[in-house]
Amino acid sequence: MSRLYVFVKLTALVRKVRIFGLIFIGGGFIVALAFFLIGILKPKTAGVFIDTNPASAVFINGLQVGRTPYRDNKQKTGEVVIKLIPESFEIPLVPFETKLNLVNGIETVIRREFGETDEFSSGEIISFEKLSKSEISLVVISNPDSAQLIIDGQTKAFTPYKAGTITPGEHTISISSKDYVDKTIKVKTQQGYKLTAIINLQKSRNIATPTPTPEIEKKTLVEILDTPVGFLRVRAEPSTLGEEVGQVKPNEEYVLVEEDEKTGWYKIELVPAKDGGEAKAGWISNQYAKKIEQGSDDTSPTPSVFKTPTPSVKPTVVN
Repeated sequence: MSRLYVFVKLTALVRKVRIFGLIFIGGGFIVALAFFLIGILKPKTAGVFIDTNPASAVFINGLQVGRTPYRDNKQKTGEVVIKLIPESFEIPLVPFETKLNLVNGIETVIRREFGETDEFSSGEIISFEKLSKSEISLVVISNPDSAQLIIDGQTKAFTPYKAGTITPGEHTISISSKDYVDKTIKVKTQQGYKLTAIINLQKSRNIATPTPTPEIEKKTLVEILDTPVGFLRVRAEPSTLGEEVGQVKPNEEYVLVEEDEKTGWYKIELVPAKDGGEAKAGWISNQYAKKIEQGSDDTSPTPSVFKTPTPSVKPTVVN
C-alpha cells in the first residue's frame, strides 16, 4: 500500500515538472519571438552631422530643422535633400544643396566652407555603405577631378580613387590641384564598411595671370645733318620767316612731332615735357634733316621731295 502511494505521488510530481517545463519553454519562445518582431517592426534610423563656416540654417526635405552645428541620429533612412543657407551679414554667400542616401545605423558627415560662389566654396561629405564583415574599402572623389591624392603621406595617383585594401582606423587624406587651394581631412574607416569621401576644393584667389607685355611705341626721330654753318636754326613756324626759337647741331636726334605737308619741314621736340608741363618744340628745314625709326640701325635718309623754301629776307643759306 505504501509503495503504491509513493508511485502515485511521483507520477503526479513528474506531471507537474513537465507542465512547468512546457510553460517555461513556451514563455521563452514567446519572449524571443517578441524581441524578433520588435526588431523587425522598429523603424530604421540613420544619423547626419553638419558643420559649416559661417553658421547656416539647415533644411531637410524643405523643412528647417535647425542651424549648424547640427546632429540628428533619428533620421529616416533613404534619400533626403539637404540645403544649407549661410548666415552672412557682410558679403552674400552662395547656399549649398545636395542629395544624400541615409543608411540605417550610419552617420553621414557634411562640412562646408561657404564662399561668394560655388567655385570659391569648399567642403566634404563623408558617408558609409555596408559591406560583408570581412571587407573594408575607401573611395575618394574630388571636385575638380584628376586631383593629386595623398593618403597617410603616400601618393596614390589621382582622383577618383578606390582603395580595395586599407586598414581600419584613422587616415589622413590630402588633395591638391592646380589653381585650387589644397585640402586635408581625417577619416576613420571601419571593418565591414565602404567609406566614401567627396571633397570639393576651393578655387585659388591668387592665380598668377600672365601680364601682357606692353608694346613699346616706336617714335620717329629726326637726325640733324651737316650744314654749311655747323648748326640748324629752329623756328616757331615752318618757314624761314618764322621766329628763331633755338638751334640744333649735326648728328643730334630729336623726336618728330609733326611734318608740314606744304613745305615738308619737320616739327621736333626740343625739350621733353616735365612735371605735367608742355614740351618745347619747333620747326626745322627738311633739307638738313632725315627721319629715322627709333631703335633702327638704318642711317640712310628717308626719301623726301625737296620743296622750295619760302623766300628769305636774308641772302644767306636756308637753315
